[in-house]
Amino acid sequence: MRVEENVEKTVKTECAFEGKLLNVRVDTVELHDKRYARREIIIHRGAVAVIPITFKGNVVLVKQYRKAVESFMLEVPAGLREVNEEPRMTAIRELKEETGFNTGKLDFLTEIFPSPGYCTEKIHIFLAKDLIEGNQDLDEDESIELLEMPLEEALQQIKIGKISDAKTIIALLYYSQFCERS
Repeated sequence: MRVEENVEKTVKTECAFEGKLLNVRVDTVELHDKRYARREIIIHRGAVAVIPITFKGNVVLVKQYRKAVESFMLEVPAGLREVNEEPRMTAIRELKEETGFNTGKLDFLTEIFPSPGYCTEKIHIFLAKDLIEGNQDLDEDESIELLEMPLEEALQQIKIGKISDAKTIIALLYYSQFCERS
């Protein structure tokens, strides 16, 4: 059988959890051979990630504590989309909130599904150039340190495991491989 023929048909859906950031649903699905299986799915409204590039050509990263992994992470600025918010508007908002920068040029690069086996989250990745400095506008529970470095240094940080956040790795590698740098 070809894999394209193995589409799972949802026969029952139950809401298992409703939260502020995500919901969890449990689907009962019918498989191609008429057996049934259970799928636990995280419903996520989506997010954006922004690669800010300074006039010097450096990348701006944020360092913050991430409770889920009990560690400080080095990441590109990113954040959740508000309900019905366009990804571009989220990117502009999150860039300003986390870094203080406004951007004169914001380009969409790609979109990714970080964990499609169990989560609907889609992250839209943008490139921000022509940055205009301003003040951070952090949420009251956020504490973020900004770091500016050449792209080559950020790529080295990926290579040695200092940057381990998936969206950041994908964003920086995508930029280094597919975007013209000037």
